[in-house]
Amino acid sequence: MRPALPQWTGTLAAKAAAFITVMCCALAALLGVLVHVQVTNQTVGQARDQALQRLAQATERYEAGDTLRRGAGVDPPELPGELRELAVAGDRGTMVADRAGRPTMWAAGPVDGERALAVAVDYSQQARTIDGLDRAIVWSSGLAIGATLLVGAFAVTRVTRRLHTTALVARRISAGDLDARVNDPRTGPRAMASPQDEVAAVAAALDSMAASLQGKLLAEQRFTADVAHELRTPLTGLHAAAELLPPGRPTELVRDRVAALRTLTEDLLEISRLDTGRERLELDTERLGPLAERAVRAAGNGTEVRVLRDASVETDRRRLERVLGNLVANAHTHGRGPVVLTVDGPVVTVRDHGDGFPEYLVAHGPQRFRTEGGTRGHGLGLTIARGQAEVLGARLEFANAPEGGAVATLKLAAE
Repeated sequence: MRPALPQWTGTLAAKAAAFITVMCCALAALLGVLVHVQVTNQTVGQARDQALQRLAQATERYEAGDTLRRGAGVDPPELPGELRELAVAGDRGTMVADRAGRPTMWAAGPVDGERALAVAVDYSQQARTIDGLDRAIVWSSGLAIGATLLVGAFAVTRVTRRLHTTALVARRISAGDLDARVNDPRTGPRAMASPQDEVAAVAAALDSMAASLQGKLLAEQRFTADVAHELRTPLTGLHAAAELLPPGRPTELVRDRVAALRTLTEDLLEISRLDTGRERLELDTERLGPLAERAVRAAGNGTEVRVLRDASVETDRRRLERVLGNLVANAHTHGRGPVVLTVDGPVVTVRDHGDGFPEYLVAHGPQRFRTEGGTRGHGLGLTIARGQAEVLGARLEFANAPEGGAVATLKLAAE
């Protein structure tokens, strides 16, 4: 199924169509004017030569005392005034004017001092020829512009469709779908042997970038999983050895650090499982209010729970408790009290009264091992919370309250 094309207003296709139309109109107008001028000059020139030739014949007959033929006369009343003045002044000239409602080519010259001898040649056929030519130019120009516009719009639409497809794939990649590819047919093995067009080059570069990015992320995921698995065994032995140490402050410090390493290792393993996308849900119907209270009690950090409106959701209880527990733990670790967990239907918010989330986290979400200012980090807790929320089909959003403090909002699907 081909993706829907974007609205034409302001798009490349619309601009290209407008440019093609303007250029076609300008070219048609230019060619039409050139043809009109050339044919008109030729037609008028032939009619002028014919009129001057008849004027010369009429002048010879008049000077010989012969009777003038029809269409010739001395000072005819229909003779245009400008041409009469020219002839009386001693010059010969021609002019196209109406005579009895018909276009006529006049030619006049001087006779008898202050009189004008004029001949009239019917110009109707030439005028009809020029009018017909003008109509033919207009019709042919319109047809040429329409055909060119259709062909140009088809060609531009094909290009813009490919660009739109490339843009959609780029957005899918930015949203996390690293399997998305343009797969433009002009970037195949056979097409590589011939020069590529610009759109195919962009599509090939995007596919190459996505494949490279996917490979690097897979390598990172494998590395994370391998490190976590390799650390698990020696940490188990280290934990057992720490339990055998004699009581005392040094022993407490060792046990505390070993516990932190074990927590980090388990978090890395959980992230590696989330990265693989092979997590399976164990769905059941749960009441959000009691489930949130259990998660807070398990955290044991004095979080206040407010149930404004309880709701039943079909979810994986263990994963949802993990998400809420991580949000509450992060609020206590990196924020300030009081920390309040609010249940309002299928929406759960965790609010603290600290300095709020960093700007990068609000804009792009949590990033593993990212630290703020070189001293403060959110570790893996929020990354795991977001990953588990995605597995649950929920949406986890991060924001800062206007009056201060961080706000994490989990939106679930109610029954």
